Amino acid sequence: MTSTTEYKTKGQIIIDNDYQVCSNCIYDETIPAIKFDEQGKCNYCEMIDELKESYNTGTPEGERRFFEIIDKIKTAGKRKKYDVIVGLSGGTDSCYLVAKAIEWGLRPLAVHYDNTWNTAIATENIRKVTSKLNVDLYTHVVDNKESDDIFRSFFEANVPEIDGPTDIALAETLYRAASKYGVKYLFEGHSFMAEGVSPLSSAYVDGKYIKSVHKKFGELKMKTFPNMNFVSFMKWTVFKRIRKIRPLWYIPYNKKGAREYLEKNFDWQYYGGHHLENRMTAFNHSVYFPQKFNIDQRNNSLSAEVRAKLKTKEEALAEYASQPKLEDGLVDYFKKRLGYNDAQYEAIMKGERKTYKDYPTYKRRFERLRPLFFILAKASLVPMSFYIKYTSKSEI
Repeated sequence: MTSTTEYKTKGQIIIDNDYQVCSNCIYDETIPAIKFDEQGKCNYCEMIDELKESYNTGTPEGERRFFEIIDKIKTAGKRKKYDVIVGLSGGTDSCYLVAKAIEWGLRPLAVHYDNTWNTAIATENIRKVTSKLNVDLYTHVVDNKESDDIFRSFFEANVPEIDGPTDIALAETLYRAASKYGVKYLFEGHSFMAEGVSPLSSAYVDGKYIKSVHKKFGELKMKTFPNMNFVSFMKWTVFKRIRKIRPLWYIPYNKKGAREYLEKNFDWQYYGGHHLENRMTAFNHSVYFPQKFNIDQRNNSLSAEVRAKLKTKEEALAEYASQPKLEDGLVDYFKKRLGYNDAQYEAIMKGERKTYKDYPTYKRRFERLRPLFFILAKASLVPMSFYIKYTSKSEI
């Protein structure tokens, strides 16, 4: 992880403390599975370039392709109350998508998974957007003690994916809502242009991983947590053929403009940084990742800003060298809520670092089924990023 703002150049390659840094972004040689070409450009930048070309991102052709999808959504949703499901967290991307769905003439159902760690800002943002737009909200609230038991299990398992269960639960909640209302399309608010693509193997999660970690370290039964096992995953994607669309992969988009749009039209409030709208996610990105695993995922969005020429490399590296934004009292809140005293917390934070490879997962199954998932990704039945990351052989 870059920790200084002193740089020197060697040809087209920036060297920082003897670490090679990409000539096109701020990823360096410590990033999992990174490679550099002769010009010093990393394979993740090449991946972004390939996605831009594949989706015609931010171009008239990309918009044309996306509005063809909109027409298909409207056709599939005829005589139904809703024609698209939009995941809603209270953050920038998801709130923007709900608003844009209305502009595009769609009838969205906003779906929220509440892991009981939401900030008040996120909760209020959800209310402001859905109430002004008169959009129905479907929320699945997990039992707070059960949710904490799962988070505690991942913390004690010494793996990076402490907030991974939230991602799986949200995906399952979206699929369940789509199935309940007969909706064939889901919108996800992810932009590889604004957020980049997380390094391969830096984090991993699936339903079997959650079950195995919780079985070993958890104390309560998972009754209200919407886990997704392999059979459910296949049911939603192969048999029910519910398509996941990421509009921001096609259309022009930047977060600053989206925030200004939301603030102007909905009195929406910014929460201070990417992933900070939820307190567990904030703990994960601002404390747990960097302090225990030396992972600072700000490099994803900062690299994206450098690629988009919204920041210079020097500006991005200087910001990356600063400490992540941390809410006052967040660590104390984490310890109190999960029942750790200072000594217990420190022992785990300084304990052995493990990975998903230390526990049962579906990862090898996903790798064996790589050709199938390529077909599903091309049909928008799974995200292309799932195919790229989850079906590739791990290099960690």
